[in-house]
Amino acid sequence: MVKKYILGVDQGTTGTTTLILDEDWEIVSHGYIEHEQIYPKPGWVEHNPIEIWDKTKQSIQLALDAANIDIREVKALGLDNQGETVLLWNKLTGLPVYNALVWQDKRTAEQADQLKEEWGDEIRNKTGLIVDAYFSALKIKWVLDNVKGVREGVEKGEILAGTLDTWLIWKMSGGKVYITDSSTAARTMLLNIRQGDWDEEILKKLDIPRYILPDIHPSSKIFGYTDPAVFLDCELPISASIVDQTAALFGQACFEPGMVKTTYGTGCFMEMNTGDKVVSSKNNLLSIIAWGLGDRNTYALEGGVYITGAAIQWLRDGLQIIENAAETEQIALSVPDNGGVYFVPAFVGLAAPYWDQYARGMMIGITGGTTRAHIVRATLEGIAFQVAEILDAMRKDSGIAIDVMRVDGGAVANKFLMQFQADILGIPVDVPEITETTALGAAYLAGLGIGEFESLEDIKHNWRLGRRYTPKIGADEREKLCFNWRKAVERSRNWENEIVSV
Repeated sequence: MVKKYILGVDQGTTGTTTLILDEDWEIVSHGYIEHEQIYPKPGWVEHNPIEIWDKTKQSIQLALDAANIDIREVKALGLDNQGETVLLWNKLTGLPVYNALVWQDKRTAEQADQLKEEWGDEIRNKTGLIVDAYFSALKIKWVLDNVKGVREGVEKGEILAGTLDTWLIWKMSGGKVYITDSSTAARTMLLNIRQGDWDEEILKKLDIPRYILPDIHPSSKIFGYTDPAVFLDCELPISASIVDQTAALFGQACFEPGMVKTTYGTGCFMEMNTGDKVVSSKNNLLSIIAWGLGDRNTYALEGGVYITGAAIQWLRDGLQIIENAAETEQIALSVPDNGGVYFVPAFVGLAAPYWDQYARGMMIGITGGTTRAHIVRATLEGIAFQVAEILDAMRKDSGIAIDVMRVDGGAVANKFLMQFQADILGIPVDVPEITETTALGAAYLAGLGIGEFESLEDIKHNWRLGRRYTPKIGADEREKLCFNWRKAVERSRNWENEIVSV
C-alpha cells in the first residue's frame, strides 16, 4: 500500500518550518530554514517577501528530502502565517512594492496613538482589538501613503494587499487564488469580528480601498491548487490557512471553551478557547477568531508578549554571553535564584495587558555580585512572568478557573523555564509529545479540509502528553517574586515618550 502524506507549513517570524505527517499523524520529517530580519531604522522591522517565498519552498523541499518522499505522494498542504505582518504587491509583475512590515514594526506608533484617541472604542467594539501599531491596518496605510506610485497603482487596479498567507497562497497558485481566512483577517484591525467581513467604516477612516483586500474564507477547505510551473512541479490541494497562534491552539486540541495554550517562539502567545461567543476583555486582552469551520467561527481570548525567544537571541547575538539557547537551562540552574535581578525585555514595547508602545527593555537589581548566570536566569524568568500576567487577565475576563496550561514552541525544551513557569502560575504546565503544534495545527486543518477527519473528536484523540511540570513553590514566595516583577515593569514603562527638562 502506497502511503500518503500531509504537509503542515508554519511561516514564522524568524523562519519557515515544514512538517510531513503520515496517515497515522506521526511526524515523518522536518524542514526548517531562517530568513533575514531587516531593521532599516530603530523600531522598524521588515522582511523580504520574495525571500520568504523562496525559503518556504526550500523548507518544504528540505522536509521532502529528509524523508525521501516525492511531493506527488502528498495529499494536501496546510499553511499558517505570522498574522499581522503585511505587504502590498503589483499583481501584474508579481513583485512587492515594498518589504513586508513585520508585526513587531513600530513606525506607525504615533498614528496608532492618534487613532486610539479618536476612534479607539469604536474599533475595539468592531474588531475585538486594541488600536496598536502591531496590527496590519496602519501598516497598509503607511505603504499606501509613503511609497511612491502605490496610490496610483491602486487606482489602476494593479495593487493587492495581504498578510503572508495571502501572499504565499497567491504565489503558490500562480496568482489564481487571492484569499485569507477569518482568523488571519481578524489580525488586521480591519475585520468586523461579529459580522465576519471587512468593516466599511474603518476602511473609509483609514482610506484603504476594500478592493485591494482578499476574500475571506473558513480556515479549512480546498482553496485551490498549487501551480506546477512555480511550485515544485506539482499540483497540490491547498486546504488550510490559519494564523499561527490559533493554529497552535488547534494543534493542541483545545476545542472546548476554557482550554488554554501558550506558544513560546520569537514572541509568546496565549489563547483561550471561548467557543461560539465573543468575550469582550476588561483586562486589555484581545477578542479574536480562533478558526472558521464551515459557516461557524470559534472565538478566543488572546494575550501576546512581543519578546521572549528574541530575548534569548539577544543574549547570544547582542550581548554574546551564550553560544546557543540550549545552554541557558544549565546556566540558570547554576545559581540558586535570580540574585535580585529582573529583566523586562520590552525591546519594542509591551503588549497585553499593558499595551505600552513606548516601554523599553530594562534590567534592574544589578549589584557587584551579579553574574552572567543571574542575567541568563532573569531573562528566562522574564518570559514566565509575562505569561503569568496574561493568564491572570484571562481568569478575570472569563470567570473560568484555569487548572492547566498546555504549552508548545521551541522554549518548552528548557526544563528550567517550564518548571519556573509552573511555579509562577501555580498550576501544572503540560508539554505534549509533539511540540511543533503550529505546523501540526495547519496539517490537521488541511486533513480536515480534504475529508481525512470526520470531526474534531477524531483529532482530539491524537493529542498525547509528553511531560507535566507541577508547582514546587508556595504562594508567599510566588507573590514576592511577582511583586518585584511588577515593580520592574512599572520602571520600564513609557520610556520613549518621556520628555526630560534639562
